[in-house]
Amino acid sequence: MASLVGRLSRAFFVKNTVTLSRNANQKSVNVTGPTLSRTAVSSTTGRVLPKPDKVPFGLTRMTIVVVPFLYVGTLISKNFAALLEEHEIFVPDDDDDDD
Repeated sequence: MASLVGRLSRAFFVKNTVTLSRNANQKSVNVTGPTLSRTAVSSTTGRVLPKPDKVPFGLTRMTIVVVPFLYVGTLISKNFAALLEEHEIFVPDDDDDDD
């Protein structure tokens, strides 16, 4: 099963890199499938590939996504810790060290 997943992911990666090198002379590529990532800076002929499209407001978009999910994760863990303590699961024992 794991080898099948590996072969499929490798085939998908090879297909995407072939698509990129074939369409290297076009300005924009209309792709309806998954977003292609590029790890090479030159084509097979040695020509330097054009700069990738810049995502506007990249840091702002990342912050808008990360901060709410961090907050929701914090709330979930706080409530779950309170639930565990209420049912006395994983509650540390109070040891009296007043000997």
